[in-house]
This record gives sequence, C-alpha cells and structure tokens, in this order.
Amino acid sequence: MKAIGLVEFGGPEVLHVVDLPEPRPGPGEVRIRVHAAAVNPTDMTFRAGGRAAQLDERPTPYVPGMDVAGVIDALGEGTDGRLGIGDSVIAYVIPMGPHRGTYAEQVVVEEASVVHAPRGATFPESSTLLLNAVTARLSLDALALPPGSTVAVVGAAGAVGGYAIQLAKADGLEVLAVASSSDEALVRGLGADVIVEPGENVGGQIRSQLPSGARGLIDGAAIDAMALPGVADGGGLVTLKGWAGPSERGIVIHPVSSFGSATDTALFDRLRSQAEEGILTLRVAELLPAKEAAEAHRRLAAGGIRGRLVLDFTTPL
Repeated sequence: MKAIGLVEFGGPEVLHVVDLPEPRPGPGEVRIRVHAAAVNPTDMTFRAGGRAAQLDERPTPYVPGMDVAGVIDALGEGTDGRLGIGDSVIAYVIPMGPHRGTYAEQVVVEEASVVHAPRGATFPESSTLLLNAVTARLSLDALALPPGSTVAVVGAAGAVGGYAIQLAKADGLEVLAVASSSDEALVRGLGADVIVEPGENVGGQIRSQLPSGARGLIDGAAIDAMALPGVADGGGLVTLKGWAGPSERGIVIHPVSSFGSATDTALFDRLRSQAEEGILTLRVAELLPAKEAAEAHRRLAAGGIRGRLVLDFTTPL
C-alpha cells in the first residue's frame, strides 16, 4: 500500500510517497479504501513535530491526516453490522494511533469512529465534515448559550468558523461574525447576522455592535488574548489551540479539542444528518492529486483558503 508520509519532522518538503504493508482490520475495526482525505491545520502541526511526544514509540514513516471519505473494503471480527463492505463512509482518525493517518490508499479505524457518508455528497465533500464540524459543535456545547443569545465567531470564513455559524443558527442563536469584507458574502450566506472586521481592535469592533460584549466567543483564528476585550464580563471564550489564559473580568476560557470525541458515533451521525439536510455546507476549496500533499500544505500555510483542500486517492500514487 502507498501513502504520503514522513520520516523526519519539518516543512512540507518532508512529505513524500512511502510504501507500507497492507493494513488488516482487527476486532471491532473496519478498513476503508480511501477516496479523499481533507487537509487540515492539525495535519501541518503533525508534520512539523507538534505531536512528536505522542509518536515517540511509533515506527516511521508517520502518516498525517484525520478526515477521510471512502468505501469499506474489509471488516474485522466482532463488528456490529451497522456498516458493511461496499458502504460509502466517513471517519475521524487519530494519526498518532497504531494505524497511522488518512493520507493513504487504505486506513484501518475503529468501527465507532465511522459513519455513512452524507447522501448526495461527493467523497471530497464528505471528507471535509467531521473534524471541523465536531470542533464547532463542541465549541457551542462548551459555551451553552440559551436560544436568542449572540455568539461571536472569529475566523468566521474558515472551516470551523463556517460550521460554527451554521450550527449556532440551527441552535437558535444570533451570530456576530468576525470576517474581512472580502468574505462578507460567504459568511452572510452561511447565516451570519452581523459582520465586523478583524484586526488588533477586534474587541472594539465586537463592542461596536454588542456594547456589553459577546456572552460567548469562538476563537477560530487563534488570536487568544486579543479576543478577551470582545467577551462580556463573566462570559465564555472558546480557544482551539490550547490557549488557557490568563483571563480577566470573570471570563471562563474553554480550550476545546475534538480528540476526546473520536469514537462519538452518535455525534458523527447527527452531523452527517445535518449535512444531508443542508444545515451544514460541505466546502471543498480544491481537489488535488494525493502526490501533491506537500503543495497542499504550502497553500494552506499561506492562508486565504476558503473551505478545505482535499487530496484525491482514487488514482495510483
């Protein structure tokens, strides 16, 4: 089996085609013939060595990737019959695990981490759903705002931000989106009620519309402490890169990671249903051949991508 992997951490240039043994599913596992793998910022962190401690006892090559769409081609013993060979599926994959990540022709994953792909969606579209939508869902759950409240979303045009807008609207919330003027049509189309410009005075921009500040803010752009002035006294701030303060004015900081939800089948199915219903929009920025993974990482790092770059594994590497 061929995959895109690395033997040493570094820049995009460390990614190259590698040969690996064909993986076999064990008890309670399934094997997916990969059709598409989304490229996420966490993949760049992985490639650069941000997960080195968790990979310390794993053999090289390391294979990035957490989001995948494809077709089940093998079942391990003890699976419960929910999934079958030939099913089109999506999965949430932990690349530090024994079966590596999703940048591969085949990937083995726990059955609980796999659900059917959204009906009517292509494999590239389907591959963009789980990691980012789960993060957005967990962010809103951490804030626990009552219907009618306003949530502020920084980085609203990004993948997590876009899903956060749509899920917030489905929850009955109002959304203040922090996004550049060039993204106004995009975020309004996703459901944002009010849009303000980003920048060093983002707190002031938010308070120009919400004088007391937002009761809840999702920081999808990793601006960390710069987001605090936009949050109301005693409000909540969700951070996605591990930043935990210091805080001020009684603001509760909620560092959110989706890793703990990697086997939350019910959550995955709920998000799949919302994608089928049109509540969630699956956005593919561009589909690239898998062998161009390094270029995908360069382009993602350069910024300005709207939606997700996706790697195509349907042609031989």
